[in-house]
Amino acid sequence: MPATVRQLLRLLFVIVLLAVFWLALLPAPEVPRLVAWQDKIEHAVLFAALALLALAAWPRQALRIACGLLLYGAAMEVAQALTAHRVGDPLDWLADATGLLVLLPFARRRHDRL
Repeated sequence: MPATVRQLLRLLFVIVLLAVFWLALLPAPEVPRLVAWQDKIEHAVLFAALALLALAAWPRQALRIACGLLLYGAAMEVAQALTAHRVGDPLDWLADATGLLVLLPFARRRHDRL
């Protein structure tokens, strides 16, 4: 992958991280529940997507990406706990970790084949 594309992916990753953090601190919108644990599924999918984007930008840094995103998720839950209109939930953080744990072995296997 050309260096310019990788730089754009890195910039996009930072922008997405900032946007997600900002949105996580806004009052929670009313979202119809389609399945039980929907919010946890959303967390897992979001963090898997964040990891995919990060791995595209830094392909050989899976462990650092996972650790960084785990810290990011924890910081988000702490920040939400400090707002008047959101609640920090440790189960949300566990869902974040689940999304990472499900994705990273597949991403690593794909990278090893390249």
